[in-house]
Amino acid sequence: MNDKKIELLQTYLSLYIDHTAVLADMDKETSQYVVLDVRNAPAQVKQDQIKGAVAMPAKDLAAHLDDLDKSKTYVVYDWTAGTTLGKAALLTLLSAGFDAYELASALEGWKGMHLPIETI
Repeated sequence: MNDKKIELLQTYLSLYIDHTAVLADMDKETSQYVVLDVRNAPAQVKQDQIKGAVAMPAKDLAAHLDDLDKSKTYVVYDWTAGTTLGKAALLTLLSAGFDAYELASALEGWKGMHLPIETI
């Protein structure tokens, strides 16, 4: 029984990427990661985002897959780690053959650690 639990946890954890990997990549001239803000809200509600993120609401993501570069790795985030938009966006990307992760800390954790954000 423990083997199944371990396997499930390993799979679950493999869906996430830590903020340190994203931060280390941000300053590179050619970034491996593209950060997607998948929150379904207008800019005036969002007010800010992770520095350099691309706004791609989860509800619109499937319609814009052809606009994405399959050579990149996508990192999606939502308001908090407990919400489902990031997971839905991750499912859309992985199902379409993209390399992708959900940001483990989501926006709430990113801002809580005082990491780079920008006003929208």
